Amino acid sequence: MIGTGGDTPGTPNLLVILGATASGKTRLGVQLSQRLRGEIISADSRQVYRGMDIGTGKDLHEYQGVPYHLIDVAPPGHEFNLFQFQRLFLDCFADISSRRLLPVLVGGSGMYLDCVLRGYRLVEVPEDPALRRELAPLSMTELADRLVRANPRLHNNTDLTERSRLLRAIEIAEYQGGTKEPWPAITPFTIGIRWERGQLRERITLRLKERLEAGMIEEVRRLHEAGTGWDKFEFYGLEYRYVARYLKGEITRNDMFQKLNAAIHDFAKKQENWFRRMQSHGTVIHWVEGAGDPLAESLELLNSKGLSFKQG
Repeated sequence: MIGTGGDTPGTPNLLVILGATASGKTRLGVQLSQRLRGEIISADSRQVYRGMDIGTGKDLHEYQGVPYHLIDVAPPGHEFNLFQFQRLFLDCFADISSRRLLPVLVGGSGMYLDCVLRGYRLVEVPEDPALRRELAPLSMTELADRLVRANPRLHNNTDLTERSRLLRAIEIAEYQGGTKEPWPAITPFTIGIRWERGQLRERITLRLKERLEAGMIEEVRRLHEAGTGWDKFEFYGLEYRYVARYLKGEITRNDMFQKLNAAIHDFAKKQENWFRRMQSHGTVIHWVEGAGDPLAESLELLNSKGLSFKQG
């Protein structure tokens, strides 16, 4: 297997498989895990939620017995965040490595991937009532300026678009208390799956049709009947947002499909843009062709880099 903690310095101890939605990254992650004695850690911001299965594309049947982590770890309605993901990832990484197995991080949520590959030092920050009183009179523009001054390397521009998120971001950026936990020695090797744009669009549309046929609308209805408010679905990804709007009678079923399909295509473009931005910030991504044989290409890539691995 690829070297884990305690091997030669610089030997990768984390395999990362990334790609846009519908790119086949889960399948490749499973295939490589089977050959390299690995366990998968999901880097998907929505698959953490229990009961949100079809809309998030968990496709648990694809794992074929390969152990997986960070799926179904939070109830629907819970506000799972980047800090929680990083803490759970570090626990999983330490556990898998301690058993002399290979952690395989698989996903498409750019910020989740980035916080591991670039080693964001996140700390748990309590609310600061005094600071919030100080910020209350400030305009959105003034708040945004203050955040940028506090954190010139801001990596999440969405914090600038909503007042509550902006206040929380300032609270975190200006926090002086606490101590940052030591970051483990993580040396990643990252493989990305890419597709020609037209082919990826076809795969996205086909997968959306399959999910609707598999009961995605019924899944959203069940979640709502179990207590998840309609407003929550706006924040749980495109599939839940548009299906909820359909179930509320705001759009027709055909409009739901057309608008959701177009929105997922746009989301895939944003994912690809994020991956390019990661590369511009120093993350090395070794690309394989989804339309070819990504498994064979990945194994050849690992061999060409002199990375040793063995059958389980």
